[in-house]
Amino acid sequence: MSRQLTYVKAFNEGMHQIMAEDPDVFLIGEDVAGYGGVFHMFDGLLTEFGPRRVKDTPISEQAIIGLGVGAAARGLRPVCDLMFMDFIGVAMDQIFNQAAKMKYMFGGAVSMPLTITTAGGAGMSAAAQHSQSLEAWLAHVPGLKVAMPASPYDAKGLIVSAVRDDNPVIVVLNKKMLGMKGEVPEELYSVPLGVANVVTEGSDVTIVAIGRMVIEATKAAASLAEQGISVEVIDPRCVQPLDIGTITDSVRKTNRVLIVHEAVEFGGIGAEISSQIQEDAFDYLDAPVARLAAPFAPVPYAPILENAYVPDAARIEASVRRLLERR
Repeated sequence: MSRQLTYVKAFNEGMHQIMAEDPDVFLIGEDVAGYGGVFHMFDGLLTEFGPRRVKDTPISEQAIIGLGVGAAARGLRPVCDLMFMDFIGVAMDQIFNQAAKMKYMFGGAVSMPLTITTAGGAGMSAAAQHSQSLEAWLAHVPGLKVAMPASPYDAKGLIVSAVRDDNPVIVVLNKKMLGMKGEVPEELYSVPLGVANVVTEGSDVTIVAIGRMVIEATKAAASLAEQGISVEVIDPRCVQPLDIGTITDSVRKTNRVLIVHEAVEFGGIGAEISSQIQEDAFDYLDAPVARLAAPFAPVPYAPILENAYVPDAARIEASVRRLLERR
């Protein structure tokens, strides 16, 4: 029987193992030490590594990232937790103007091995200020890498790669996936940043799914397979760098593509992926690139509205059917 861990436990194990491997790695953030993080992503780290390497901070996201930028520039490998993805706005200057640009502005003389961890996504009735998916903001800035693990295996492997990387990496966990179980090896391993995962192979249509939408797309693919429709599901794993080669290779095979994310559709990462597909594989398309995402509105608080806001397997299946009818 394979070893099963939850998404959050897999991430936690990756943190334990990478901190044991490298004494220059340390963790700071609000409630990360005594409480283990708002979602218990960091349970046990204070006990194992002590208060010198695991520190609670004041409620000041700008200070948290500022400290991390300075420490990274001096050769340490800080992991800075921002709790909710929505809070990146408070630390915007430190992330976009300092962390992302410092290596470039110093001609490569300064490395920036900074990891920022945060939790994004809707589905927990956390309302408009604690439920957003803002990966397109981050991916737009040269110098930042943005990873979005969609399985327990990737939650562990991507945090290890992020901490080892000499550039700023933002690892966006999904709140609704924290208890999801999956196969996770016990040993330390890494998942390369910028290498997509072909979750299911198919021949009729490609679905490019971001974050938790990988789970919904896989459910839709299974349902469609029972009806004789073969779906290939691609999980980019990272939206920056984006493995567009794996995506376009799939499109050349299936000739149809649907892009799914839970961020709002307008200006979302799906628009960028769509543009690159039509630039690289336009002649292979038998129908226009399709997108399925959230409406242009804040995330609702009420569960019935929130469920209507975020794409799910049923809507993905319906979108695939509409796509297959187009010529």
